[in-house]
Amino acid sequence: MADHAANYLTPGANNDTTPVFIGKGPHIKKLPLESISKLAPYSALILCVIFVIYFILRFYVLEGFLLKRIYGKIYAKMDETTRRGFVNHHIAGGTKLAILILAAYPFIDVAFGSADLHTPYAGSKLVKMGDILIIAAQALIAMYVFELFYRPKISPVSVGHHVGTIMIGQSAIAISLNLSREKDATFEFVLCTVWDSFLQALSTSSPSSSPTSPSFSTASTPPTTNSSPSSSASPPSPPLTGTTTETILIFYLFGNLWPVWTIAFKVTTPLLHLMFAAAQLWGSHVFYKMYRKHSAIAVKQELDVEAGPKTEAAAHSEEEDETKLKHPETVSVSEDERGSSQHSSETTLTDHLPPPMARRAF
Repeated sequence: MADHAANYLTPGANNDTTPVFIGKGPHIKKLPLESISKLAPYSALILCVIFVIYFILRFYVLEGFLLKRIYGKIYAKMDETTRRGFVNHHIAGGTKLAILILAAYPFIDVAFGSADLHTPYAGSKLVKMGDILIIAAQALIAMYVFELFYRPKISPVSVGHHVGTIMIGQSAIAISLNLSREKDATFEFVLCTVWDSFLQALSTSSPSSSPTSPSFSTASTPPTTNSSPSSSASPPSPPLTGTTTETILIFYLFGNLWPVWTIAFKVTTPLLHLMFAAAQLWGSHVFYKMYRKHSAIAVKQELDVEAGPKTEAAAHSEEEDETKLKHPETVSVSEDERGSSQHSSETTLTDHLPPPMARRAF
């Protein structure tokens, strides 16, 4: 495969093992200008394979039997829009969890440790660090493409975030095929793994924010009659901390590599990161609103349960009170009719009495 992959590289795209920077700083500054992986020319094939895997998981596993078995009537009662969003959240959560497990080690070792993209992965003679990172990047890109096609409703901010991630990720892989012209290709790809793959997977690994967690599923669906605030979803952790940490880390690495960036990257990288941060904050805001709505419903239901079952008379009285508030004209007409009916019944009764009794009745 390596021989065939080499045919797709330009003659000047040979690896340069000399580090671009010499001196103090993060390990990323000491990375040599080198190709990402021998799998880079086969990125389209990797992407297609991942799409097929997503389809099998969605159609035959999640929608086929797993979600029905786990969530039962809650899943069955969802409308089409909610169901698609629910399935997509499980695909996204599973993908990011897999990326976190698979790519955490090569990401940390390449970006902050002592390895480079061609270091063997866990002592393997065939698999390199770059191979794992490129598969993880394509899995994340495929996840965003799947969401854009599958979800019936998606916010403009999320569209901008997903499209930007797709274009930047694929561009970082594409420019690595011509290292003779793209002197910042290696750094761009590693920075993309820091930015998109690992940090976004890490942001959904906590139980309260993971789309596949029980707390997310309960916040995404109406509570049952047995639910209570204590069993409801816990509030999502403040997104400000995660977004701030990500921004500091990205711009720390970006600033250390400032001399190597072209003008295009120096201008577009900060702008795109601000857009991505806005999308993350917007998504967290929507989830927090969903949590607040769910909590309010759960509190109301718990109060209703504590009050006990209502008698028929009490329920009828509440219905009459609600009717008076909504339709006061109808209530006044009903009272007039009730008064007229009562007067007519009294008149009919006095008609059957003898004259002295009738006078005495009035």
